[in-house]
Amino acid sequence: MTTYKGDGMQMVQMAAIDKADTAWLLVSTVLVLLMTLPGIALFYAGLVRRKNVVNTMVAVFAVAAVVALTWFALGYSLAFSKSSAWLGGLDRAWFSSMRLDAAAGTVSVSHLAPHLPESLYALFQMAFAVITTTLIIGAVVERMRFSALLLFSALWSVLVYAPVAHWVWESDGWLNKLGALDFAGGAVVHVNAGVSALVCAAMLGRRQGYGRQAFEPHSLGWTAMGAALLLIGWFGFNAGSALSADGRAALAMLVTMVAAAAGALSWMLVEWWVRGAPTLLGVLSGLIGGLVAITPAAGFVQVGGAVAIGLIAGVACFWGATWLKRRLGVDDSLDVFGVHGVGGIAGSLLTAVFADRAIAGVDATVLNQLVAVAAVALYSAVGSAILLTLIRVVLPLRVTAQQELDGLDVSLHQESQN
Repeated sequence: MTTYKGDGMQMVQMAAIDKADTAWLLVSTVLVLLMTLPGIALFYAGLVRRKNVVNTMVAVFAVAAVVALTWFALGYSLAFSKSSAWLGGLDRAWFSSMRLDAAAGTVSVSHLAPHLPESLYALFQMAFAVITTTLIIGAVVERMRFSALLLFSALWSVLVYAPVAHWVWESDGWLNKLGALDFAGGAVVHVNAGVSALVCAAMLGRRQGYGRQAFEPHSLGWTAMGAALLLIGWFGFNAGSALSADGRAALAMLVTMVAAAAGALSWMLVEWWVRGAPTLLGVLSGLIGGLVAITPAAGFVQVGGAVAIGLIAGVACFWGATWLKRRLGVDDSLDVFGVHGVGGIAGSLLTAVFADRAIAGVDATVLNQLVAVAAVALYSAVGSAILLTLIRVVLPLRVTAQQELDGLDVSLHQESQN
């Protein structure tokens, strides 16, 4: 492979680009984007009350658009360029160093994926930044002011998500050097978003009537379709993180499916035992919990380990969304912390328990995983709290009491779901 470097660029001959791996990552990128649009949009919109359906959907689409641009401007460079153990540099800001020189037959690549066009690698990672940020919406639906949400999302994607991604996935990141394993985002995506969601929900306060009246989901059918799209997209999320169309990608896809199935069944059985009936929402929640927990381990474990992770995750996430939620007393509207936060923590720690050295290539330790989880959770919590505090100086975080009572669809967007 011929490599050219200069002005922060790394160029290779286009013939050195692996066409099969490029094709697979193109498909994977689309699958990850499918998780957000329409996956998260449908999943969340089905769970809120009818008067807040439009607001929930427009929040997901708008935040996705905002983060796509912040990633283009700063996020990618801060996350995936070499500078320090804590944060990347600005040589990739505005994607300014990405080149395709057809005359010379060269294309720019990332040092982390020199067999792929950098434009594709950056887009794949953008899809992760988008879904991580939009996950937080589930904790604040039905009461957060739309303008405040957009501003928070823009700042959070650059100042919280990008540094954490650098710590874990960049070769010179401090958690990467420590030996923490996170194949596709247990800490970077799920712990990060889950903890931030909890902080946001706590600082916003409870919805009117929380704990006194039932908040019935608008459409469990929508939520089921959203969950199905999330499952399909998750194959690109986990198997795509191999960055190659190879055996590791195939194994990651397989363990993703069995962990999801195990999570769905274990939540269902626990709920059946505790509440006397299995529910559709329980099966869907367990499915997502299994997917969340296998994410950090997908490229490191055998099938048996994936089943165990899924079974444990289903129980852990049920506990997080019920008993733990009541104990915390925070109105995390759609249980983002209970499923993504708890599932991400469980999966990150269990990665060390079930990782197979023959697959992972390195030894994993529970201590290293615990340090990574704790560091990400602390940074995410403090960073989110600071951002919300600063935003509160210039914008109210919550809608008015009357707007909340009327519903955010009409009061904020002058639209309604009929």
